[in-house]
Amino acid sequence: MCGMPQQPPVRSSPTRPSRPDASMSLLTNVMDHSLDEGYAEAAARKQAEGVGGTPKTVRSKLGLAAGLVLAALVVTLGAANARISAPVIAKERQELIDRIEHETTAADKLEDNVDTLRADVSARQRTALKADGGSAQADLVGILSGATDVHGPGVKLVVDDAKEASQDGDGDPRETSGFSDTGRVRDRDMQRVVNGLWESGAEAISINGQRLTALSAIRAAGDAILVDNRPLVPPYTVLAVGDGQRLSTRFQNSADGLYLHALQENYGIRTSISVEDDVRLTAAPSVIVRTAQPSTEKGTS
Repeated sequence: MCGMPQQPPVRSSPTRPSRPDASMSLLTNVMDHSLDEGYAEAAARKQAEGVGGTPKTVRSKLGLAAGLVLAALVVTLGAANARISAPVIAKERQELIDRIEHETTAADKLEDNVDTLRADVSARQRTALKADGGSAQADLVGILSGATDVHGPGVKLVVDDAKEASQDGDGDPRETSGFSDTGRVRDRDMQRVVNGLWESGAEAISINGQRLTALSAIRAAGDAILVDNRPLVPPYTVLAVGDGQRLSTRFQNSADGLYLHALQENYGIRTSISVEDDVRLTAAPSVIVRTAQPSTEKGTS
């Protein structure tokens, strides 16, 4: 038998040791050659041609120096003007503050004088009416007109903007919907609150210390609410003198009370109402007395 030819043993060639980061060859290439060859060639060409870098000629150097001097001069002049104008602006601001404080003090003195004269007039009126036997009627008229201070049981109603009320917006979003998506209390809201309290049996009402009369106006000027041309800021505290528990119940069940509740539920306007044992309201700053006169024209009475 002839045997099979024996194959020579296969020898494995020695393997070259691999780098630990062989699996990250792309990242390694990027790190080792961070500058593209094209950029390197362009930089070398510019350097050989003398282009780029610092100016080589005297003219170029002078132009660069002139530009730097001009920039430094502009910065220096700006700083000097700001330093000179700062004391002037501060002085004007302080003068304006002093003027406002002076006028405020003068206005407070005039209000005190008005209160003193009003108290004197009221005392003289009560004396004269008492002599004529009409003192009780005069007191009632004074209370209803807001000409005298009043106190007694009543309610305290606080109305405030929502916690995240929007401060921007040019128009009133309630022109069509009837409510506010800004969370701000509007003049029409306070009008409904006051009218609802009157209809519920309130005898005297004030908003943030401002006494309301039969001629009081609640309106808006921008985002501010004015009561008799005096701006108010939230929260709006409404005090009403009357039968406390009955007044509170009737108001909350009225259409205006439900309107206020809808603002609270849907738009986050914050409200709270409480019954008070003693509510004190000061007299209105000024009371205009108007007397109706009979007309003599034909067709009118």
